[in-house]
Amino acid sequence: MADFQPKGLPVFTPPAPAAAPQPTLPNAKYLIAVASGKGGVGKSTVAVNFAIALAQTGARVGLLDADIYGPNVPMMTGTEGKQLTGAPSGKIAPIEKYGLKIVSIGFVNQGDTAVIWRGPLVGRMIQQFLTDVEWGELDYLIIDMPPGTGDAQLTLSQAVALSGAVIVSTPQDVALSDAKKGINMFRKVNVPVLGLIENMSYFACPHCGERTEIFSHGGAQAAAQKLDVPFLGEVPLDMRIRIGGDQGEPIVAQKGDSPIKAAFHQIAAQLIAQVNAPEAEKEKSILGKVFKFS
Repeated sequence: MADFQPKGLPVFTPPAPAAAPQPTLPNAKYLIAVASGKGGVGKSTVAVNFAIALAQTGARVGLLDADIYGPNVPMMTGTEGKQLTGAPSGKIAPIEKYGLKIVSIGFVNQGDTAVIWRGPLVGRMIQQFLTDVEWGELDYLIIDMPPGTGDAQLTLSQAVALSGAVIVSTPQDVALSDAKKGINMFRKVNVPVLGLIENMSYFACPHCGERTEIFSHGGAQAAAQKLDVPFLGEVPLDMRIRIGGDQGEPIVAQKGDSPIKAAFHQIAAQLIAQVNAPEAEKEKSILGKVFKFS
């Protein structure tokens, strides 16, 4: 199979097989995968909004869209139509917006053209985005994963030492069943599970304020307790989140305060606490133990 070489980008040379994961990317303190067991649970929406929430704390944040088959990050961040260019160093220059450094296959393969690749080529593209991008000094590199437990997840866990994974699920049983599979997959490859997020947790009517639990409620929190992983928080089902994503203006980046923005900031705070937990507690997480905080 010929090497993948996007037009105008640095020549891609497949890395030599590594005997073990490297400690981390040289300039990223924490690498955090945002994953889901199934599609349609709002994983990319959560990844984009809480990456911006992290950046709003003053952290230096990169966002890698590793969902090669369904790259939604460009639309959600209002960067559609942007094209990757070469940096003076010879690496790929990321797109910058909302305080994030962003890379996506959507900046290379634009429009409605489908990416029809076998797993190995997907893995090689992700490796190129990890190693050939001029990320600079980062506190967090947030990686929006494709749904499921396939090649992309294995590529990441083998190419670098992930600081941990965050699992996104909706409350209903069918989504939680797949979320549990995702948690078990990361444990098998020794990636700490930093927590579980319940998206579309409930709907609050904007007219009367009545709360409706469309997809049930509390399932993710119960699953987190059962699986001994932290519960990072819940995000409501709200039209403003959808509109923000469609228009490229994520809810967290909009002016004013709201309970939704507060929910994402709380998730960011929980995540910061998780990755800064003592090393002994991180080791326990690999075995499925609960993080303990003072």
